[in-house]
Amino acid sequence: MTELGAQHSLSAQHSLGAQHSLSAQHSLSAKGTRLNKRGLETRQTLLRTALECLAEGGPESVSASLIAREAGVTWGTVQHQFGGVDGLWAGVLEHVLTDTPTMRPRLPDSPVLAERVAGIVELLWAAMDLRTSRAIHNLRLALPRQRDELESEYPATAAAIAHFDAAWTHLVEHAFDGFDLDPVRLARVRSLLPGAMRGLHSEQYLSTYTDPTEARLGLSEAITSYLTAP
Repeated sequence: MTELGAQHSLSAQHSLGAQHSLSAQHSLSAKGTRLNKRGLETRQTLLRTALECLAEGGPESVSASLIAREAGVTWGTVQHQFGGVDGLWAGVLEHVLTDTPTMRPRLPDSPVLAERVAGIVELLWAAMDLRTSRAIHNLRLALPRQRDELESEYPATAAAIAHFDAAWTHLVEHAFDGFDLDPVRLARVRSLLPGAMRGLHSEQYLSTYTDPTEARLGLSEAITSYLTAP
């Protein structure tokens, strides 16, 4: 919910701007007061613990009380740092946005579209096992499915998800730099990739005769054919 690879990153303006904005937010309490050194350390402990709990558990691990207990802090501390559950989940998503391996990976740069697509698919496949990917997947599984319900119950989290998805959009577009592709088809591929990779990744843990390597090859070939079809 992802990873893509020869020394590319998000555009400097987008990346540095996002980092600066998120860094400023991370240094403030829920009430807008500046956190001291101890407060910043507590915030980082809570975020690390949240990622660990979310990554190692399932949707049932999406519990702010559990995270506070595992981090060794009180609920009052969570409220001071994040304002409540909504702020905590938003904080986790924003924390992942600053994670270089997840959001600013090395992108493939082959001038051959088929090779570029295959490289992106393999990078996404590897990303499925990242702690941050598992954590975000489990968190989003536990949140309301309907957008209006999500925005009503978890407005800060909904805003962070929108920011997260915007970063993913930018990353995919950047991954195809140098190719003159139909923007509508590229947008559809961008929407397809997370679910397709998640499905293939889950399939390998089932009783199946499916070869995941062949499945990824088929996906890459299908995407390449779709992007280049007249």
